Amino acid sequence: MKKSVLVLTAALLTLGAIGIGMLPLAAQEEPLPIATEFLTQRSVFPDDIDMQIKIKTDAGTEVVKVVDPSRTVTARFTVQPGVRFPWHSHAGPVVVNVVEGTLVFVETDCSEQAYPTGTAFVDPGHGHVHSAFNPTGGETVFVATFFESPAAGSLLIPADTPACAA
Repeated sequence: MKKSVLVLTAALLTLGAIGIGMLPLAAQEEPLPIATEFLTQRSVFPDDIDMQIKIKTDAGTEVVKVVDPSRTVTARFTVQPGVRFPWHSHAGPVVVNVVEGTLVFVETDCSEQAYPTGTAFVDPGHGHVHSAFNPTGGETVFVATFFESPAAGSLLIPADTPACAA
């Protein structure tokens, strides 16, 4: 009986040592350039809802009218240093909150607006083509709530690269 317990203990200690030895390998895996974590499922409003957002900039005021903002979804994005989103648009407006780092939002005229930790902005969606990137040496993390998202599939609608960025 003692011999069986000793053999079992030795086997468990060996397996434990092998497992501990593998931890550094797992910790060295490269993170995804852009990791997405969905915080909610795609949800619909049971009530009759419409939405209007006014975005005021130096160029003027843009009014975004959303007849049916249903199919909302919220996701957390972690963007590695120097990584850029491809040029794209969204079906509807997106409210973005920067949680960590800085996110630079790029318009089709290649003008840029930096949003550091603790700031938020609204992307009007509805075909508004843009890109964004992490200019920092660390991760940039933001949470985005999408309105009028498709029932399934990607939240990004691919777009051509504008001439200024080609």
